[in-house]
Amino acid sequence: MDQSKINVRYARAFFMLAKEKGLTTELRSDAGLIANVCSGSIDFNLMLESPIVKTSQKVKAIKNIFTGRVNNLSLDFLVLIAENNREKFIPGIFRNLEDLYRKEEGIKTAVITSAQTLDESVIIQVKQILEVEFNAKVELSQKVNAELIGGFVLRVEDKQYDASVSAQLKKIKEKLLQTELK
Repeated sequence: MDQSKINVRYARAFFMLAKEKGLTTELRSDAGLIANVCSGSIDFNLMLESPIVKTSQKVKAIKNIFTGRVNNLSLDFLVLIAENNREKFIPGIFRNLEDLYRKEEGIKTAVITSAQTLDESVIIQVKQILEVEFNAKVELSQKVNAELIGGFVLRVEDKQYDASVSAQLKKIKEKLLQTELK
């Protein structure tokens, strides 16, 4: 079965269970913690993907890491994934859970990329403008890319607005190359 299908199916099933039990907020914090462990620990990922490490050892490691740090429902879900030999999909499943939560709550994600770090007041203003424009809560994050020279690139989910100096210079270059010399 396709990896993305497995990620989506497990995430959707767990999200529906958490929604049924009224635990979606706790689920979101658990999913964030688990996703952070997956993205921050190469050793954890190697252990999950290793065919040499027995399932029982993986379950024991998962319990040692997450007991007391996540809700029992989340812990039981992690154990179930490991027992079904799907542990290598844990990072993808928990990324999908975050997406499902955002969709359920009507939260849009946005990333603003600029040549320099923006002031917090500018970030707050941009966030407020986006929330009014999209009539939804917006989670805005910032990235810095010195290659932009100036300006910014704003990406809201699958839409992108490029107001960077580098993009404008590319457009000017293309126009100049297209013009004929007389």
